[in-house]
Amino acid sequence: MPTSVNLAVVYYSSTGTISTIAKAIAGDAERAGAQVRLRKAAELAPQAAVDSNPAWAAHAEATADIPEVSPDDMVWADAVILGTPTRYGNVTAQLKQFLDTLGGLWQAGQLADKVYSGFTASSTAHGGQESTLLALYNTVHHFGGILVTPGYTDPSKFTDGNPYGTSHVSGQGDIPVGEVTLTAARVQAQRVVRFTRALKTGLAAGN
Repeated sequence: MPTSVNLAVVYYSSTGTISTIAKAIAGDAERAGAQVRLRKAAELAPQAAVDSNPAWAAHAEATADIPEVSPDDMVWADAVILGTPTRYGNVTAQLKQFLDTLGGLWQAGQLADKVYSGFTASSTAHGGQESTLLALYNTVHHFGGILVTPGYTDPSKFTDGNPYGTSHVSGQGDIPVGEVTLTAARVQAQRVVRFTRALKTGLAAGN
């Protein structure tokens, strides 16, 4: 029997682009043999702000059934794939707030030796996708995590062009997630599952 892999896909999405990618990654990881938890970060914006944007309000309603992430999900996971749209080339406050609550787990060493990866989206082609993922990965280094990015390990990566993680240009919400992004998501999910399984197998053999 292959080594089991527990994978948490943890994301924040306001109008749905990151949510679409998160669901694709979760499905691809399940098909690769992982047990998957799909979890969203809690919304921090006031309800009035959400209601003022029809796309934001509609997405909040459409994803109301997706559980909010908790520290237990991080403990359960062997691997965590984190998703965030870019905000001024950085991680959204909603996802960062959750990460900032994990100090106790970090101090206890419960976030170390897990595999981590990330994905993002922006309105424009040079809207901070790479800097957002690099900023996200600073947290992984502090966790003592093992970073598994897609790199240029698959021919498709020369089409989507982002070795740091899956990314998508959404325009003003009028550019839907298409085959290029979905292929990138599949490559990343499969790679994370494969290396997480290899790591768990190797550590178990060493013990």
